Amino acid sequence: MKIAVSGKGGVGKTTISAGLVEFLADKGYHVYAVDADPDVSLGTVLGLPEEELAAQQPIVDMREIIANKTGGKGAFFSLNPDVEDLLDEYIVKHGNIHFLKMGAVKQGGSSCYCRENSVLNAMVGSLFLKRNEAVLMDMGAGIEHLTRGTAKGVDLMLVVTEPSKVSVQTSKVVQGLAAELGVSNVKIIGNKIRNDKEKEFLYNHFSKEDIIGVIEFNEAILDKAMGLEVPEPKTLNHSISVIGNQILERVGEK
Repeated sequence: MKIAVSGKGGVGKTTISAGLVEFLADKGYHVYAVDADPDVSLGTVLGLPEEELAAQQPIVDMREIIANKTGGKGAFFSLNPDVEDLLDEYIVKHGNIHFLKMGAVKQGGSSCYCRENSVLNAMVGSLFLKRNEAVLMDMGAGIEHLTRGTAKGVDLMLVVTEPSKVSVQTSKVVQGLAAELGVSNVKIIGNKIRNDKEKEFLYNHFSKEDIIGVIEFNEAILDKAMGLEVPEPKTLNHSISVIGNQILERVGEK
């Protein structure tokens, strides 16, 4: 089961990703939780030990390892490096959860980031096409980590949106990009829904078949995000369970 999660910054994508990772782990799945969003730490939201997270450098910033993997520091390098050991060595393991901090795709500029991107592409390919474990990748607003090749391994793409025109527009762009890459199963999660009017807003912009679930706005989630000691938000847990069970029905291993 391979799941990619995207959405505009601030919509609660990482909170939902963490909830789904924990849901799958509780169901007995061994889950690779992959942090590919440079803005928010999935590991922190999962509640993994801070000292281990602080010591975990994003793969994309490991210059010496990347150079070795791609064949030294010359002008020529491997476009398909062997990265299997990285997926096992540079993780934080907590129960059934294997947390990997991958980092963002590097953009072109004064320096060439082709080596870094070739390693990231190889890692995504290995996770989505070769690994038997469940994988959930928390991406940024776009889907830069996916190529036409790796997109074939995505069983489900979840796009998190809140009830606003900007967020909905971002979600529609992601839907289009995913379709262009060949991801056939793309679903919307509506988040921070405060009333029926906002729920209706989402259903006016997406078909009923597109929306896999909605999650109500909850102050306790904001308190938790600030690091405050609060009880687990029951409405969030229930909504995640409902969405998680739908995911298992659609793409879960039998």
